Amino acid sequence: MNENILGIIAGTLTSIAMLPQLIKVLKEKNVDDISWIILLVLISGLSLWIYYGILKDELPIILSNAFAVLMNISLLVCYIIYRK
Repeated sequence: MNENILGIIAGTLTSIAMLPQLIKVLKEKNVDDISWIILLVLISGLSLWIYYGILKDELPIILSNAFAVLMNISLLVCYIIYRK
């Protein structure tokens, strides 16, 4: 298997992992079970992966992690809006 295809598949799977959580939060407007600390750690780590991808000029790493950062920032914004 071409390593770029492998990277794209892996990146896609890990990037969409938080999508069901985001959908659930948007539907229920409930963030009681979400840790803002974990979101900050994930956003930080994913941002470093983007930087790494830029340094290595690896578009699959950059794009998949950028999408994941957007997912987690969206969850963090929901946390700020919907927290009790």
